[in-house]
Amino acid sequence: MTGSKPAQRVEDNHAAGHRERLREKFRTAGPGALHDYELLELLLFRAIPRRDVKPLAKRLMAEFDGLGGVLGADAALLQKTAGVSENVATELKIVAAAAEALMRGAIRDRPVLSSWTALLDYCRATMSYGRVEEFRVFFLDNKNRLIADEVLQRGTINHTPVYPREVVKRALEVGASSIILAHNHPSGDCTPSKADIAMTQTIIEAAKALGVAVHDHLIIGAGEHASFKSLGLL
Repeated sequence: MTGSKPAQRVEDNHAAGHRERLREKFRTAGPGALHDYELLELLLFRAIPRRDVKPLAKRLMAEFDGLGGVLGADAALLQKTAGVSENVATELKIVAAAAEALMRGAIRDRPVLSSWTALLDYCRATMSYGRVEEFRVFFLDNKNRLIADEVLQRGTINHTPVYPREVVKRALEVGASSIILAHNHPSGDCTPSKADIAMTQTIIEAAKALGVAVHDHLIIGAGEHASFKSLGLL
């Protein structure tokens, strides 16, 4: 027991030195000079003050398939990883929320159809890593500017119950002239299913009857997407 304190001080000093070297690398060389696990280390420093977090960062990167997967994971799921407390998960979700807000800003107050790449980046960031399907609708005004971005339904790993009447009702409530539909496929396969196609057609018909256009339906997977419009399904 008497030798534990000096050993702990050596460990603490090593961790402190590593942290400062990593911060200095970030300051002088920029984020592009760091590996993704090192960026994750920098985030973990805030929630874990004195421990070597490199093993945890690498473990999280492996379990969630990269930095995007870590930040996109549900807080409860993150806490199933040894070493991830509620405080750690909260810190990571704060960073994820800030990143989402930044990307949402890239499509707010400007024509969404002319900011398509920014829209896809936002969809990938918010939907690619979900473990269950969710159905999102972008509501646009008569100049195709974003009025609202809302998740209307969440489902299971391979199904989301979508009610076309509710989609159109919500469009009328927010005064939308058009909408863009989006949902994720947790499997990573972005191929539209027969149910996806039938549901989309039902929404198009219901929306058209009330003067609301459907510009596209996007399916988001891990690192890829499918567009109904590009596939000739719209």
